[in-house]
Amino acid sequence: MASAFSEEDFSCPVCCEIFKDPVVLHCSHSVCKVCFQQFWEKKGSRECPVCRRKSSLDSPPLNLALKNLCEAFLQDRSQRSSSICRLHSEKLKLFCLDDQQPVCVVCRDSRKHTNHKFCPIDEAVTDCKEKLETALKPLQEKMKILEDCKLNWSQTAEHIKIQAEHTEHQIKKEFEKLHQFLRDEEAARIRALREEEEQKSQMMKEKIEKLNRDMSSLSDTIRATEAEMRAEDVSFLQNYKTTVERTLCTLQHSEEISGALIHVAKHLANLKFRVWEKMQDTVQYSKTFFAMVFVYLLINLM
Repeated sequence: MASAFSEEDFSCPVCCEIFKDPVVLHCSHSVCKVCFQQFWEKKGSRECPVCRRKSSLDSPPLNLALKNLCEAFLQDRSQRSSSICRLHSEKLKLFCLDDQQPVCVVCRDSRKHTNHKFCPIDEAVTDCKEKLETALKPLQEKMKILEDCKLNWSQTAEHIKIQAEHTEHQIKKEFEKLHQFLRDEEAARIRALREEEEQKSQMMKEKIEKLNRDMSSLSDTIRATEAEMRAEDVSFLQNYKTTVERTLCTLQHSEEISGALIHVAKHLANLKFRVWEKMQDTVQYSKTFFAMVFVYLLINLM
C-alpha cells in the first residue's frame, strides 16, 4: 500500500525527510515531533509550522497511522533498492554461479564475468534454499540434542535442589534424635549424681547426728566428773568409784569415713567414650553418620 505513494507524501514539511514520530496538530497538519518542538522553541509560540494556526495543545498526539505508513514505505524502498544493480542501475535478474552473487544483464556481459555461468534469480533462490535446508538439518538436529540436554540438566539441577532440601531435613531430623539422646543421657548422668549426693549427704547427716549425741553424752560425763571433783572430801571419796566407772565408759572413736566423697571419676572418666558405646548399642546408623557423631561428641563433651 505504501508503494502507491511517492516519497513526498511521507516527507515532513519542516525537515523534508521521511517522518520520524509524526504528530498531528489541530489544523490536521503533521510534522516530526522533534521538528515542531524546535519550531515552537524558536518562535516562542505554539503554532503550526505550515499554516501558522495557533495550537492549544502542549503535546500534540502521535499520528500512528502515518507513522506505520512511513515505516512500510521505508521497508518497501529498501527492498526495491536491494534488487537494483549499484553499478548499472539495472534490475538484478541473474545469479552468477562462479561469484555466487546476483547480477544484472550488463554485469553478465562485462569482462568481470567473462566465461561465468549464470542462472535466473528464481532458480538460484530455489537451489540455494534447498542447499541451505540440507545444511540446516544437522544444525536443527544439533539444536534438538542441545535442547534435550539443557532440559535434562535443568531437571537434574532441580532434582539436586530437592535432594539437598530432603537431605538437610533428614540431617536435622537425625541430629534432633542425637540431641534428644544426649539430653536423656545427660539427665540420667545428673540423676545418678544427685542420687549419690543424696545418699552420701544422708549418710553424713546420720554420722553427724550420732557424733552430736556422743559429744552431748561425753559433755555430761565431763561436767559430772568436774562437779564430783569440787565436792567435799568425804563425799568425793564416797562417790569416787562410781565417778571413775563413769569416766571409763567407752565411746566409739571418730575415724575417717571411707567413700564419703562423690565418686567424681565414676561420673566423668571417659564420659564421651561411654556415651559413644552406649549410642552404638542403642542406635543403628551408618558408619559415616557415627563418624560424624563421634566428631560432634569430641567437640561438645571436651
